[in-house]
Amino acid sequence: MSNDLILQISNRIKEKRKEQKITLQELAAEVGVTKGLISQIENSRTVPSLTVLLSIIKSLHVDLNDFFDKLDTSSSNEPLIIRAGEISTIEKEYTKGTHYFRITSFKHQGKLVDVVLYKQEKTARKGYVSTQAHEFDYMLKGKMQYTIEGKKYVLEAGDSFYYDARKEHHTKCLSEEPFEMLVVYFFDEE
Repeated sequence: MSNDLILQISNRIKEKRKEQKITLQELAAEVGVTKGLISQIENSRTVPSLTVLLSIIKSLHVDLNDFFDKLDTSSSNEPLIIRAGEISTIEKEYTKGTHYFRITSFKHQGKLVDVVLYKQEKTARKGYVSTQAHEFDYMLKGKMQYTIEGKKYVLEAGDSFYYDARKEHHTKCLSEEPFEMLVVYFFDEE
């Protein structure tokens, strides 16, 4: 299975940074951007400008050819099958009790679509976040609450929810067991 090019670049940045044992803060200081921006880039929440991307690669002391060498740029009209063992764990927020599992990502009509299984435990203490995407959620298990612009929305198994995830939002598990939802991110073109 081949991830979208943007996700591959995000993952490559994180991989190279961790290989060199460089913290987010250290890389951000070297590049001249915020730690939050580096985190958003690594977690595919935003796409860096060409200048920032090149600065990141340079700051990681990686040859440009080496950085881009193994990226899969092929495209196919074949059906996509994702086997259970191909789902990968991804880090999004640095909060204990939240778990993201990427099922797949692809481009549709020029826009990035990212499909994730998200689980959150009752004890998770997660702050407000935003993503450069619109988001569709389908609750698989449990009960949860979204808070968006001061409004609270409660979802239970079987419920669907679609919203502009660029707005700061907060999730809270309301069930004893972790809630699980299928999340589809529709990233904006920029």
